[in-house]
Amino acid sequence: MASDNESDAELDENYYTFLNLPRDATPEQINTAYRKQSRIYHPDKHQDPESKKKAEMMFNRTKRAYEVLSDPHQRAIYDSVGEKGLKTEGWEIVHRTRTPAEIREEYERLAQAAAERRLQQRTNPRGNITINVNATEIFTPYDESDMPRVEIGSMSIAQSIEAPITRKDMIIMSGNLYSSNGTGNGGFMIAGRRLLNKGFLEVCLGAGNGFLLGLKGGRTLTSKVTVNGGTNMNFQENGVIPAVFSTLAVQLDKHTIGSLTLNAGPQSSMTTQIDHSNDQHTISTSFVLGTPHIYFTMSYTRKMLDNEMKLKLATKVGTFGFLGEYGVEKKVSKYSSLIATVSIGVPSGVILKLKIIRSNQSYVFPIHLSDEIVPAAVFYASVTPIIAWFFVKKAIMDPMEADRKNIEVERSKRQNEQRLMAKKLEAMAAIHLMQSTYNRILNEEQVRKGLVIKRAIYGCIIEDSTQFKPEASHDVTIPIQCLVRDSVLQLYDSSKSDLPGFFDPSLGDDKILRIEYTYNDVPKTVNVKDNEPVRLPG
Repeated sequence: MASDNESDAELDENYYTFLNLPRDATPEQINTAYRKQSRIYHPDKHQDPESKKKAEMMFNRTKRAYEVLSDPHQRAIYDSVGEKGLKTEGWEIVHRTRTPAEIREEYERLAQAAAERRLQQRTNPRGNITINVNATEIFTPYDESDMPRVEIGSMSIAQSIEAPITRKDMIIMSGNLYSSNGTGNGGFMIAGRRLLNKGFLEVCLGAGNGFLLGLKGGRTLTSKVTVNGGTNMNFQENGVIPAVFSTLAVQLDKHTIGSLTLNAGPQSSMTTQIDHSNDQHTISTSFVLGTPHIYFTMSYTRKMLDNEMKLKLATKVGTFGFLGEYGVEKKVSKYSSLIATVSIGVPSGVILKLKIIRSNQSYVFPIHLSDEIVPAAVFYASVTPIIAWFFVKKAIMDPMEADRKNIEVERSKRQNEQRLMAKKLEAMAAIHLMQSTYNRILNEEQVRKGLVIKRAIYGCIIEDSTQFKPEASHDVTIPIQCLVRDSVLQLYDSSKSDLPGFFDPSLGDDKILRIEYTYNDVPKTVNVKDNEPVRLPG
């Protein structure tokens, strides 16, 4: 995990900002920006050895930015996954006409393959803990004079690990325990899986409720059709209980998958399911014909990506009765989510289900509030999670998140200390090389009474003040004046720290750019947030 975090904290090059271009820059704009900076940084423009050495460094950066942005294939990779995508092995096999989404998918595949090669011997633990709580006496007490009892009805624990043996072979070990009303049972299973061409094959052995022997596999038949299936033999005291299962899945369109599942065994069934999913929502419907019940389910999930939240509605109707469900899922960190769901049905009553997901581990707490549909139970099941969430968020999560961000900023500063120092030296070198260009542009603007930069400072300001922190700011008058073209200054919506002559004086902190200038001999001052675009005169 540490390695993942460290890679995330690494500074990335912003080639668009370095050339002062918008993300949708045309080839003509890219060529113009490259020629403009080449006139400043080309080594042949400078004679003394020190200036020539600095120019070589800046020109190499300029040339690298131009090479990436002028090549449609490299630019698509860079736009999709950043500079790290250009360093990933295997891009030479990627077709140059792929869309950004396909490029991102290919990058993730290649990155995953590289991770698998590095971490081949690591296990992949997955687990689930479910604690069923019986709280029905709160709303339907047996005795009004007694304190309502809240009991643990049952508990189950399941855990599995995956141990890669080779790039194609894997051992999977899993186990489970279940306890209810003083009695319990459990089981253990070990499986060997081998990846085949367009499929897999798995053999498993288990013990618990009798000896279990199983075989299953799957295969991709075409680009839109997959099939998998298998069989189990459960050896018990009273005989052998066989089971057969199979699923056929078909990609109906870009966002829709249909599947047909057959199960033959102690509880036979046939399930038809259709799932439709896109960036805004997910709709799922299924019809199950089997024993002991026949039922129809439908669910709708609204994805609120900006808020990292999902809203869910579901219904289930069949020979058992009916069930309605509504809930919300909130992502609280990179690897953690909270889910609260209220189920209302007959004969199940009212159930509040709380679920915590942390990476591949989940903790589920179904709380049975009433055996019947009691309005008070429905109300408190809906309101209690909301109140608890706001309390936990303000009292616990927000302070923890602030501490985590501070720790990440400090770690990032330490990790990138050498690179930040190199960026500072590079900025000083760029300013040195800009001097003649600065004098020429300044004289031209003064003659035409155009845009003359009197002073420009970039960095952090003192809290509750308009003054800059001396240790966390630097003068960028020369770089800003050199970006003026025909009495117009245009900066785009990205961090100014990637502009030539700029560096980040305080990594992780909020910064502004203050420009004091004259236009038509009228003095003005503007303050611009770090990622805010600006056009002067405005």
